Amino acid sequence: MVIGKGYEQGQLPQAEVRDLAVKGLGQIELAGKRVLAIIPDSTRSCPLPMFFPLLCDLIRPKAKKLDYLIALGTHQAMPEDKINALLGLTPDERAAKYADVRIFNHEFDRPDALRQVGTISADEIEAISDGLMREDVPVALNRLIFDYDQLIICGPTFPHEVVGFSGGNKYLFPGIAGAEIINFFHWLGAVITNPVINGTKWTPVRKVVDRAASMIPVPRFCFSLVVLFQDLKGLFIGPPEEAYSAAADLSAKIHVVYKPKPFRRVLSMAPRMYDDVWTAGKCMYKLEPVVADGGELIILAPHVDEISYTHGKVLDRIGYHCRDYFLKQMERFRDVPRGVMAHSTHVKGIGKFAGGIERARVNVVLATAIPEARCRKVNLDYRDPATINPDDWRDREDEGVLLVPKAGEMLYRLADGSVPRIP
Repeated sequence: MVIGKGYEQGQLPQAEVRDLAVKGLGQIELAGKRVLAIIPDSTRSCPLPMFFPLLCDLIRPKAKKLDYLIALGTHQAMPEDKINALLGLTPDERAAKYADVRIFNHEFDRPDALRQVGTISADEIEAISDGLMREDVPVALNRLIFDYDQLIICGPTFPHEVVGFSGGNKYLFPGIAGAEIINFFHWLGAVITNPVINGTKWTPVRKVVDRAASMIPVPRFCFSLVVLFQDLKGLFIGPPEEAYSAAADLSAKIHVVYKPKPFRRVLSMAPRMYDDVWTAGKCMYKLEPVVADGGELIILAPHVDEISYTHGKVLDRIGYHCRDYFLKQMERFRDVPRGVMAHSTHVKGIGKFAGGIERARVNVVLATAIPEARCRKVNLDYRDPATINPDDWRDREDEGVLLVPKAGEMLYRLADGSVPRIP
């Protein structure tokens, strides 16, 4: 059963949030239990300064233990100062009031930090993916979870380029998962393509994520949040699959912007929570559906000076390319993690690769602190961010020019429901 409430207009007051949390947690037995809360990192808009103390207040008096695990996926680990900022804590509060609460970073690339819980068979993968893929997929995730009696996921839901909508079991896969399943389903999403999958509630990738989660022997529970910038619009508490479903329905109403026609030029401004292109790429993912064929999208992020803190060396080698560039040369890229190839295709956008020539539908431009030579090396265009004045882009939609001041979480679509096609 899901306990929850959401508003298209207005937001949830804090007193109502607490009341929902009390009722929601009343559905599970916490007395004497060891509880692990799984939370997002700083690349998601999430009111964790509200939910961290709330969960501590409601769970610690009953439970034997309450700890937190940050669902980094393949993102870099968060240092102590950034963890404190994420949770809204001072160092003194962390050391005193919450001294008994441990906070862990996920480590996807440490085999001894993981445990395999099963395998999704090739037959099942073929059925789930509608025949796109056929292979056994090992399911491994952070072995810390086996030190606990109850998992509680707490994180927001947004339209998403790989799964359709984030949230629910996605905080387990890829949040605290091993590399094999992460790479598998990210590539599955890339093969389906971002314009088709982004903002779709039930997708083959979501089926993979939910199937993998079903193999976890530790009970799962979920706080699914819907956040619009800094406002908490909805909270749905219950089993992850059901809480996700309710949150995705509300997200579809408030996180999707419809435009009557495509734009020839888009200035997509990355907020500071995206600190490399790996995360700032969302500024392309969420806007690709409304860029006209042959159009230009600029990711403006003067604070970004790195391609990817985790995967930068691989991306320097392979560059950014459309899906078919990789699909038609898979043997050439057999040593490249498919999750990295997926990111590459999502940033570059859909396109065509024929006769050894690649033709992208959209020209993607980086206006960051990354040098021009490196941008061009990875097959993206370059613009000096100092030459861009966002005010010059305002109120020009009738001219086919769109400004998005805080890009990355709002999905833009065409009002007629059409999606871009490979040229």
